[in-house]
Amino acid sequence: MLYKKYIKRLLDILLSVILLPFVIIVISLFGLLIKLEDRGPIFYCGERLGKDGRVFKMYKLRSMKVNAPDLRNPDGSTYNSDKDPRLTRIGRILRKTSLDELPQIFNVLKGDMSFIGPRPDLPEHINYYEGEEVRKLEVLPGITGYNQAYFRNSVEWKQRLKNDIYYVNNISFMLDFKILWKTVFSVLMEKGIYSTNYKIRENNKFRES
Repeated sequence: MLYKKYIKRLLDILLSVILLPFVIIVISLFGLLIKLEDRGPIFYCGERLGKDGRVFKMYKLRSMKVNAPDLRNPDGSTYNSDKDPRLTRIGRILRKTSLDELPQIFNVLKGDMSFIGPRPDLPEHINYYEGEEVRKLEVLPGITGYNQAYFRNSVEWKQRLKNDIYYVNNISFMLDFKILWKTVFSVLMEKGIYSTNYKIRENNKFRES
């Protein structure tokens, strides 16, 4: 309980401060490449569900073309594919390496997110939670989490929610440590990056996954 309420947040702040110089350098480099490719915005800021259902702006490096259509998997979750036509050339690199998530370190510093926790859903997804699934909102969402470490995008949304509840029920320093190192391994091995099935939803609003 002490870890969940106090130590976890303290570690988030310390790790953010340590990593901030490296993150700024990488963001600056890829930000320049994004701007040179299509002159569009460097960042994508999408609304996400945070702790206790509070909606916040989550920061990412933009990996899609401007005004890209909204593609979804059959379960309503966002679509990811190595053949996704919405991705820019730089965006494919960012997605493969998960470097597009780096700006979320600023969300961690602001207190919107943690390094480890359930990945945040879109605001409308709160209407589709059933039973104890809403309990994922008891903790701060994470840059990475149990799903990202062990499955990334290879499991359906409802299974991810079950995994999120497992995390909420078992949160500890050792579990966070295991998730962190497993995430590094999954990214390096490029495991489970992409989902497989999708459908197109008619929506002119630009949205990234």
